Amino acid sequence: MISELPFFLNYIIPFLAILTVIVFVHEMGHYLVARWNGVAIDAFSIGFGPELIGWNDKRGTRWRIAAFPLGGYVKFTGDMNAASVPDPDTGRYDPAIRPNLFANKSVFQRMAVVVAGPAANFLLTFLILYAMLLGYGRLTLDPVVGDVVADSPAAMAGLESGDRFLSVDGYDIRGFEDVQRIISTAPERTVPMIIERDGDRLDLSLVPRTEITTTRFGRELKVGRMGVTRDVSEGDIVLYRPGPLEAVGMTFEEISFIIDRTLNFLGDIFIGRADLDQVAGPVGMAQVSGEVATLGLLALVNLTALLSLNIGIINLFPVPMLDGGHLMYYLYEAVRGRPLSQRVQEIGYRIGFALVCTLMVFTLINDLV
Repeated sequence: MISELPFFLNYIIPFLAILTVIVFVHEMGHYLVARWNGVAIDAFSIGFGPELIGWNDKRGTRWRIAAFPLGGYVKFTGDMNAASVPDPDTGRYDPAIRPNLFANKSVFQRMAVVVAGPAANFLLTFLILYAMLLGYGRLTLDPVVGDVVADSPAAMAGLESGDRFLSVDGYDIRGFEDVQRIISTAPERTVPMIIERDGDRLDLSLVPRTEITTTRFGRELKVGRMGVTRDVSEGDIVLYRPGPLEAVGMTFEEISFIIDRTLNFLGDIFIGRADLDQVAGPVGMAQVSGEVATLGLLALVNLTALLSLNIGIINLFPVPMLDGGHLMYYLYEAVRGRPLSQRVQEIGYRIGFALVCTLMVFTLINDLV
């Protein structure tokens, strides 16, 4: 049982293992594209704070593992700090190295370096999901309605026993598990669907009701329910193994679904409809990592793919200090032909720092409460 082991082994080790992989891949994306564009790099760090282990490579880059492993950074020569705030006085550097300063690269080169981190996270997610799909296939169940619960959203929408789901919320349906996943992540949303009944295609829509469910680890979640049941016998579940080309499309569909649901949830936060109890910080992520670790290595790898994608998405938000904030500055520079003033950039970084700190404090309090 998970409770028989110390907290450190149960939760911290799996969490740090996942986070280290995700951070390394993200920063390696920045690093490789920067190297390809001839950018001089001072340091590649996993974690922040005092250095625990470090070494210099032949190019003079310091590779380091720091004491606080909740993140990481690549520090380019000419940056004032780990947040990539540029040094306004690049003239003080050796003339021989000035062409290699990040700040002196073209705006499109800088944009490529910034985008490379989140792109690396997306690539990691794709490779994991693609490999798991090819290696293990997918258990699927015929997407046919068994029974419809009276007075449920499904009954009010006109669903009947024997209806076959073809499309739900814009997603093609391969199995009943697709329907369950889409509906469960769309409580109180209008969900359009296309069904087949007696050879005819019908367009319907329903609004799943919110229901509180408890996971196998005792965690309460708010999910959507439409009121459809499906009897399952041993022979109904089929292992589907796609070919390499089909698996590419299925993997992109999976990634598209995760992105869509993540953005919808974040949008719900801003309009006050989301369940903030589901917003997790480091403590919550550690708990989830520990719980998932009890399900086996594959479950932990799958969680790594999910978190990697979400970190890639969040890093693209137009918030100074995040990659999206830097990209916003560079897009402005590309359009106007000149960078934002140093004063405006500094104000932006301070606002971004305040937002990130506020989010960290909120998620930590949310985890503990």
